[in-house]
Amino acid sequence: MNLPYEWHVGWRYTRAGRAGRRNGFISFISAISVLGITLGVAALIIVLSVMNGFQKEVRDRMLSVISAVEIHDAGGGALPDWQATVAAARTNPQVVGAAPFVAAQTLVGRGDVLRGAVVRGIDPAAEAEVTDLAHQLRDRELAALQPGQWHAVIGAELARLLGVRVGDTITIAAPGGQFTPAGVVPRLKQFTVTGTFQAGHYEYDSGLVLIAMDDAARLFQTGGPTGVQLKLADVHQARRVGDELAQALGPSVIVRDWTQTNRNWFDAVQVEKRMMAIILTLIVAVAAFNLVSTLVMTVTDKRADIAILRTLGASPRSIMGIFIVQGATAGIIGTLSGVALGLLVAFNIDVIVPALERLLGVAFLPGSIYLISRMPSEPMMADIVPIAVVSLLLSFVATLYPSWRASRVNPAEALRYE
Repeated sequence: MNLPYEWHVGWRYTRAGRAGRRNGFISFISAISVLGITLGVAALIIVLSVMNGFQKEVRDRMLSVISAVEIHDAGGGALPDWQATVAAARTNPQVVGAAPFVAAQTLVGRGDVLRGAVVRGIDPAAEAEVTDLAHQLRDRELAALQPGQWHAVIGAELARLLGVRVGDTITIAAPGGQFTPAGVVPRLKQFTVTGTFQAGHYEYDSGLVLIAMDDAARLFQTGGPTGVQLKLADVHQARRVGDELAQALGPSVIVRDWTQTNRNWFDAVQVEKRMMAIILTLIVAVAAFNLVSTLVMTVTDKRADIAILRTLGASPRSIMGIFIVQGATAGIIGTLSGVALGLLVAFNIDVIVPALERLLGVAFLPGSIYLISRMPSEPMMADIVPIAVVSLLLSFVATLYPSWRASRVNPAEALRYE
């Protein structure tokens, strides 16, 4: 291969060190440095992949209950012409489904037990177009939500908290009240529980009640739907689509996407993922800068070789290049090994974790505590590429000082006692 001699010598130094006690120790330290980079990169990929998996799991369960984008009247009342709003929204190519709804924060009770909940009035047929949960329950639980029947479908956790089963009645208190000669009295209505659902997200399983849209409009005295839900072809485009719809529909409506309605959760996940990446990157940095000690020891051991190369005409820049190649090679090997190991574990974590659970006799995600009984993982190229690039950059930076020290070796001083 017609490569510069610096590459050949640097690669030879990387492979050398097997013979002799001193060289063997240097080789051992070099192997530890490479192993540290490998394990650091692999740990970073595995942890971020698992975090992505949990984020996707929670997001999917959240979006099985709510829509990607919601449109509300700016005044807080009913939409003046929700059919026209739906028609205008459907002109966006990302919108693949739409459904009207009525929603309000209420108190739901049975006997002496009261719980805060969101009551959502829906059209079961249209709701099935925008949420996966409604699509799954359309022909069973939601089929009973007929106008005027005053039926309700509630979350399984809310049913447990209230102590109700299918066939029991619950009382829903509408916000505001009704003015009477005796004063303001709350508007109360009894609903028969005709079904329960379990979305796998505690917030909705413990605080969501589904009723017929016409019943909700009569109970809350809205006169019609208070909003429209939209399903998108790509939920990751929700923020962009929401901005486009807000401009197209004008100031008479408020458009919110799922990242805005769940901003606290969304921001917390992003901050947690960012901080975890920083912490684990420090592990990679420590491993990469172990190369400094390895190269310093190599430079000390190869002083005679450096002096001979200088007397043969090698420039300080060439000497520096030799040791940069040696350190960079170790960084590349460690990084590529770490990426391979990290992806191997991340893609097979559903096999590895159960095997560890059987081996250790423990359950990392007990089904009685967590709704997720398996360890999710989703490796993403957007995470893996920066990890590899940062690892390579840190490895390269770690080689600069020892390589500079090698280029400053005085041949006369190095050969004096040889």
